[in-house]
Amino acid sequence: MTVTAEMERDVPDAGAMPIRDYGDRALLLEFDTTAEVLAWSEAIRRADLPGVLDIVPAARTVLVKLAEPRYQAPTRQRLGGLRIDADPEAELIPPAGGRADLTIDVVYDGPDLDEVARLTGLTPDDVIAAHTGSMWRVAFGGFAPGFAYLVGGDRRLEVPRRSEPRTKVPAGAVGLAGEFSGIYPRESPGGWQLIGRTSAVLWDINRDSPALLTSGMWVQFRAVES
Repeated sequence: MTVTAEMERDVPDAGAMPIRDYGDRALLLEFDTTAEVLAWSEAIRRADLPGVLDIVPAARTVLVKLAEPRYQAPTRQRLGGLRIDADPEAELIPPAGGRADLTIDVVYDGPDLDEVARLTGLTPDDVIAAHTGSMWRVAFGGFAPGFAYLVGGDRRLEVPRRSEPRTKVPAGAVGLAGEFSGIYPRESPGGWQLIGRTSAVLWDINRDSPALLTSGMWVQFRAVES
């Protein structure tokens, strides 16, 4: 995706998005969709703006961390002039050739698999086929080190969180909540609908990149026997 400071009527520009001061060393951009978050996070990275230390995407926001307060005003002005040259929804279209960056093996025996089937009107086998049938994109991280929010999967799998969160969800549990799928990197409380489990290690400080799943990565799930 190309980034430029020129403006075009049919292309989204950052100046049309709310840009708020976040303390004196950061700016917060607000968007309507996760696809826009992905598109603009990449746009800001490519722009390589002076004084930008980090770009932190979330579900509907992008936080731009700055080295010093003096960068806040000029960065706000530069962000207001940026644009992207494609529909943000293109960020959720898998790459040509259909090859994922990472394939994760999952045993689909989660305690909420039948409930997800009931909520979606699918059979448990249909839920598994839908979860494995399309690639997911890592949108952003959060909640715990190594936890990633994946988007762009089959929209039939959009289900609410559990009404009563569990006090303990095991490491490796694969879940669904709203538009997202995710994998719990360690045992913790959680309210996602659990459909399976994986032995993949989501967080390892001994790796060059401790997080297995990083923003922008394409992921394919594969059903395996236990």
